Amino acid sequence: MPVRLKKLIGTILLVLLVVVYSILATLIAVAQLSQSGPITQLLFFLIGGLIWILPAMLIIKWMVGEPKKNS
Repeated sequence: MPVRLKKLIGTILLVLLVVVYSILATLIAVAQLSQSGPITQLLFFLIGGLIWILPAMLIIKWMVGEPKKNS
């Protein structure tokens, strides 16, 4: 697969990941954290704000990976 195509697909996937993840995190926060204490909210937003990095790292690693050479 050409590098430019991989970067285009990766960029689209990253944008979709951020949009979907932020909507889901907001829905969970509104539904579950309204009656929670400040420590629970802090932990949710701290962990929730960092978890999206894991799939983003995989997408970026795939994007910048060396293209396979045909033998």
